[in-house]
Amino acid sequence: MASVENKRALGAPFYTPEQSPPAGTAIDPATAPTLYQPLKIRDMTLQNRFAVSPMCQYSADDGHHTDWHFSHLSQFIIHGAALTIVEATAVLANGRITPEDSGLWKDSQIAPLKRIVDFAHSQGQKIGIQLGHAGRKASTLAPWLQSGGKHGIVASKEHGGWSDNVWAPSAIPIAEDDYAMPKEMTTDDIKELLQAFKDAARRAVEAGFDTIEIHGAHGYLITNFMSPITNHRTDNYGGSFENRTRLLFETIAAVREVIPASMPLLLRISATEWMEYADQPSWTLEESIKLAKLLPAAGIDLLDVSSGGNNDAQKIKIHPYYQIDLAAKIREELKKDGIDLLLGAVGMISNAEMAYSIVQEGKHEANGFSTEEGHTSKADIVLMARQFLREPEFPLRVAHQLGVEVKWPIQYHRAGWRKNQKI
Repeated sequence: MASVENKRALGAPFYTPEQSPPAGTAIDPATAPTLYQPLKIRDMTLQNRFAVSPMCQYSADDGHHTDWHFSHLSQFIIHGAALTIVEATAVLANGRITPEDSGLWKDSQIAPLKRIVDFAHSQGQKIGIQLGHAGRKASTLAPWLQSGGKHGIVASKEHGGWSDNVWAPSAIPIAEDDYAMPKEMTTDDIKELLQAFKDAARRAVEAGFDTIEIHGAHGYLITNFMSPITNHRTDNYGGSFENRTRLLFETIAAVREVIPASMPLLLRISATEWMEYADQPSWTLEESIKLAKLLPAAGIDLLDVSSGGNNDAQKIKIHPYYQIDLAAKIREELKKDGIDLLLGAVGMISNAEMAYSIVQEGKHEANGFSTEEGHTSKADIVLMARQFLREPEFPLRVAHQLGVEVKWPIQYHRAGWRKNQKI
């Protein structure tokens, strides 16, 4: 007689049925498009190429996650996203964007994060956390508390702010009317920051995360150091490309020192500031390519390519592929030099055709979707935020549209769409 045991997920601190294989896994990966083929990054294997991009919720209690975060993240985990990345998490209290940001600067913040990690693992899914420091964008109000088109209204001390202790490489504000006036960091501040990244990474390992992403994008502290517009230092952390990227490489080294060699390390950057028109030195795609070529040796396994966010005067010609094309160009230049570095594409990915074509390698046909002979992928994974908010089941929905049979969570086994059903 066949076993009728409803097997529990191994290692879970609570009872939940085993998901074997996890939701979002192609039943026949060999014939599936690249989007539904596994990807191994060091000792972490993703069953498909969908990742949930970090999304700030401005809902933490002194940096501690709450039931809101559990509910928010679990919906993506159960619906087949191979990797869910927890929102930008401050390594120091003054590194928060708002007083309600996620944090990992003290040990008490580990437990609520471990709760969601344990849940992700109980479902057979992978989970990461993005560590960062907001730099000169720190100590502002949550976006829904701002009005009149403003986006940098300072949080007062009355509302938990710290406008007198905002850090940046140079004392250059984002705008005269908004945001706090930042203080130029001392070398002791930099040492404190590097130790904070190391300590936060250690806590992330203790919480059980599968991967860590360093936040070096969107006008936050590491971006501030990398850009000649916001970094006017004359010491070893300013001036040349090597000096402006020194903090980033020291951060990578600090994190690598305390995480297992088997753990993947990701990095998000803004590939350009979109300030080329201004006829002044800025962080450009060319510098991002130069940086990308150095990352594998430094210990980075995947480069998550975003853009902008460091200057209110940026000029972006927005179209669906405006950031994806940046990732593709970086990949093209890496291949010319024979450098292996995984790439992540992010931004405006909202339908099956985009997700499919971005990661597909070679000629392929899938239920009316196709790529031509010689087609090359623009990235290895697709990272999405808003689309997952609209459709948490996006990996399952795209699989249906592509005609790929995938595993659903077993509790939802009756919910799958009929073959060829229009949705």
